[in-house]
Amino acid sequence: MAASPDISEDWRAGGFGIYLHWPFCQAKCPYCDFNSHVVRHVDHARWERAFLAEIDRHAEMTPDRVVKSVFFGGGTPSLMPASLVEAIIDRLRARWPFANDVEITLEANPSSSEAQKFRDFAHAGVNRLSLGVQALNDRDLKRLGRLHDLDEALTAFDMARDSFGRVSFDLIYARQDQSLEDWRAELSRALSLAVDHISLYQLTIEDGTAFGDRFRHGGLRGLPSDDLSAELYALTQEMATDAGFSAYEVSNLARPGSESRHNLVYWRYGDYLGIGPGAHGRVTLGDTRIATEAPRMPGAWLDAVESGKAGTAERLTREDMAEEFLLFGLRLSEGIDLHRFSALAGHELNPKRIGMMEDIGMMERRDDRIHATDEGRMVLNSVLAELMRDD
Repeated sequence: MAASPDISEDWRAGGFGIYLHWPFCQAKCPYCDFNSHVVRHVDHARWERAFLAEIDRHAEMTPDRVVKSVFFGGGTPSLMPASLVEAIIDRLRARWPFANDVEITLEANPSSSEAQKFRDFAHAGVNRLSLGVQALNDRDLKRLGRLHDLDEALTAFDMARDSFGRVSFDLIYARQDQSLEDWRAELSRALSLAVDHISLYQLTIEDGTAFGDRFRHGGLRGLPSDDLSAELYALTQEMATDAGFSAYEVSNLARPGSESRHNLVYWRYGDYLGIGPGAHGRVTLGDTRIATEAPRMPGAWLDAVESGKAGTAERLTREDMAEEFLLFGLRLSEGIDLHRFSALAGHELNPKRIGMMEDIGMMERRDDRIHATDEGRMVLNSVLAELMRDD
């Protein structure tokens, strides 16, 4: 049996980050199941007061932390006034010390971006931009419901590189009628454009989205088979490696040293605050790790903040923490530390299951760390289910 864990210090292995959710978009993409909303008017002064109040409340709970990363997600945070972004960053700096190399990321869509606003965001303190390109041809951009075309995306990318030292962009693959050769050509172009980081997501059809409704009624023809999806994934890993990018996480590729520090806080199971509608957090208070969740609807969140009832907080059990640590950590190519798992869970990870995963090529062990192989990462949910079995 492992020694009783010091939960109060475990989060330091991942660090401390802050996520801020801006829930508004110009239009709802048909594949998107994120907490995003289209509205005619936003009371920016009211939103600023609410964000600053929540920052102050969280700061009272988490003194003596050093902020490693800040991430403005959404929704479309590039729709925020730069003055609001600056006010939030200034308040964060006033309430916590920032690491010397703090990463402050803002998500942007090419259709809502122009050079002056990028410069304003950079002046406000943003030092990394994540651009939602999603496809490199106009036909698929239209199918995905994007409001920009390819020329706009490439122009926005060039403008971003002029304003920020670090720029990432997203692409979605395994799209309708996309062949292996189509993706090879598109990914080759993407890798030649990327400065240091690129996020590549397989298209998934989620319930409650427009694509989910179409699929349920027999639409969305031409989606790839499971075999083709696997080939697309394998090609992605191969081409990225050849281009000097490391697939440090299942869907994220970076040149060495340019990994997303904010996402590493999540995947290394650090502490992070979630501020904004629907935002989730994990924060260690004394010897207890708390899962937080804010009200999802924008109006409900504003009302809750203004009334002092900002969301729910649930104490995580040791088994909860160990399962989350495993779930997040095995997404990374570096894998997890088995001693840390044991300290969180109070018991070792089932050695029989680890051995079985090694025998079938799904996992490798090096000293006291395990990581999923390329084959294992393709079926990671199944690998995790096997590892968590007790027999």
